[in-house]
Amino acid sequence: MIDVALVTRKLALILQDLPALNELARKSPEDYLASSVPEVLTERYLERVIGRMIDINYHLITELGHPPPRDYHESFVALGKLGVLTKPFAEEIALSAGLRNRLVHEYEEIDAKKVYKALQVAVLQIPVYLDAVRQFVEKLPT
Repeated sequence: MIDVALVTRKLALILQDLPALNELARKSPEDYLASSVPEVLTERYLERVIGRMIDINYHLITELGHPPPRDYHESFVALGKLGVLTKPFAEEIALSAGLRNRLVHEYEEIDAKKVYKALQVAVLQIPVYLDAVRQFVEKLPT
């Protein structure tokens, strides 16, 4: 059974981080790259937000009776298959799982310019994700 309170709490936590991400995204590339502080803040906020979205994904998928996805990327794709997200959007936002893994595990040198570009995409995608999940949860039988 889907724990609506859990999902709502995770959505609220993401929503709390969104203004800071939006503020960072409004910086010009030059201002963003002038210091390491915006990049570090962006990395941490994205790591938190993407991690919380993944938590929501796994909860919804498993509580709807499906096996856990094999990886974080697939958790977004699965929400597209389940109708929580549109399939095209699910495929797009699934790329954030790779970003999260690179940030957390430091698989490679993190390029500040790429993080800035990812931030510009994230601030557009996160509200869409939040709205879709909220609408899905609101339609659940009580």
